[in-house]
Amino acid sequence: MVGLAPSDVSGYVLAGGKSSRMGRDKALLELAGKPLVLRAVEKLRQVCAEVSILGNREELEAYAPLIRDLHEGCGPLGGIEAALAHSTKAWSLFMAVDMPFLPAGFLYAWTKSVMKAQHARIALFTVDGRPQPALCLINHEVAPFVHGAVERGEFKLLPVFREAAKAIGAQRGWDADETLLNLPWSGELSAFDNDLDGWAPTEAQRATSHLWFANLNTPEEFGAAEAFTGLLETD
Repeated sequence: MVGLAPSDVSGYVLAGGKSSRMGRDKALLELAGKPLVLRAVEKLRQVCAEVSILGNREELEAYAPLIRDLHEGCGPLGGIEAALAHSTKAWSLFMAVDMPFLPAGFLYAWTKSVMKAQHARIALFTVDGRPQPALCLINHEVAPFVHGAVERGEFKLLPVFREAAKAIGAQRGWDADETLLNLPWSGELSAFDNDLDGWAPTEAQRATSHLWFANLNTPEEFGAAEAFTGLLETD
């Protein structure tokens, strides 16, 4: 896989949630005058060859092509199943709709580093000790395992990813830790110095690094994020 570039990646915004803790559809909440879903789409367009939105609400189709679940009621895994069936690329990058501060440059460099890892088929982050599987990069070889999990009614992302990595590793004679790259993040960019292909954050991005992996799930979290809107990426 060495030599591939993020242009070999399809991008998908996970926007199928009910936003129950927010009390309204957070995908359409405007942060600094722009809906979160549009911010997510624009961010992924800087990284991926094509970008779509995963969800079933027609109003989201105004921002990018909409990919509907193949099986409803399966949570984010149902969206990932539909995306992997839809994508014509070797890799698919998934990002939750409510991560407006994660820099596109960071995503690009991370994606490129994962694709250079010979045995990698799934990659995600563990943030302050908590896995964040909804931000993930998945190879098309994982699709049958996701589909199988949906059919069995197993919808939790991390166990499905771990089982897929274990099975693919066993088939190829690879260590599962090489097949599923789970990178720890505690706000220290120095941990990624060898993986970011020369990318470095701007001062504004450094100032919001504590929000890079934050999901805006509640009105309080959204209100706190509004204090940093002057530091958001503009393109």
